[in-house]
Amino acid sequence: MNIEHFLTNANPSWMQYESDSDIVISTRIRLARNIANVRFPISFTEQDAEQIEHQLMNALLAINRENPNRFSYFKVKDMPHLQRQILVEKHLISPNLARRQKIGAFFLTEDESISILVNEEDHIRIQSLAQGMNLQQAYAEAKKVDRYLSKSIAYAYEDRYGYLTSCPTNVGTGLRASVMLHLPVLTMTKQMNALIQMMTRLGMVVRGIYGEGSDNLGNVYQISNQITLGKSEEVILQELEKVVEQIIQKEQLARKNLLLRAPAVLEDRLSRSLGTLKYAKILTSEEAASCLSNVRLGVSLGLLEPISQRKLNECMLIMQPGLIQQYAGATLQSTERDMYRAKLLQEKLNEQTSNNGEKGEDSYDV
Repeated sequence: MNIEHFLTNANPSWMQYESDSDIVISTRIRLARNIANVRFPISFTEQDAEQIEHQLMNALLAINRENPNRFSYFKVKDMPHLQRQILVEKHLISPNLARRQKIGAFFLTEDESISILVNEEDHIRIQSLAQGMNLQQAYAEAKKVDRYLSKSIAYAYEDRYGYLTSCPTNVGTGLRASVMLHLPVLTMTKQMNALIQMMTRLGMVVRGIYGEGSDNLGNVYQISNQITLGKSEEVILQELEKVVEQIIQKEQLARKNLLLRAPAVLEDRLSRSLGTLKYAKILTSEEAASCLSNVRLGVSLGLLEPISQRKLNECMLIMQPGLIQQYAGATLQSTERDMYRAKLLQEKLNEQTSNNGEKGEDSYDV
């Protein structure tokens, strides 16, 4: 599969989701693995890295023969900065891998639900993305790839500790499970700091939209486990699911209270955001993300015209700097990006309005 397919696809399978709630956006599972008797990436050579890539390619040939959703292979060093940025924006590779200059590669399935990062912090990182709240499904898909690879690759593993990884916090199961949540009212009412502290006490971590060190763009957060040693995969997933359900309940209660306390003020704020998206001539990433968050909330509460979650997911994806330039087909300066972003979002929202008009008020399909 050509890299252009992944750069231009604004509707990956894990974002094509409709539900009664807009709170849970997606689920991600990541398994960290290293090859036995090979130096970890922190200290290996370029020759070691090349050998690992070849070993992975040979192992994946077997998967491609048995799996109709075949993997495509790409070297990071062959990609310009903009392409790397787009893949990070789409959560297909990590910022760490995108910064690699001489080593690093990745494999992607056509529907973008599974990616395998090679020679990032660990030799192998298997990532599975799923729509909505689907921890078990995402884990099953990642584990399936893990089992395939383990048939021809000997992992670095100790009975006492489990899977060995570059970072001690990943030793054990090597499992990082995360759920991406849209939490506008908990953010608006300044309850997130207390929630983050509570998550830390429960062995969880709250991060921004791109993971560690990133901001909560558009009031989107990732909730993930922090402990991988001493617990089974099943327990880690169960604990995370229980915590996420509690956060969902908190957000729902906060929305209900805000709607009861100041309905007119809330509706005005959300309506203004929709108006900004429809008529503004210049939009920064931060302003567009904030407005899209408000519109998503307004649609969920029934205060704004119906717009499908798939359309809002698409808008949230394409409004980012890299994808904006991909759509424009040119490298754009900051102000040019802001102008093109406003124009592109207006076009996408007008598509939604047109489709609703053709199919009737109750149709949310796009």
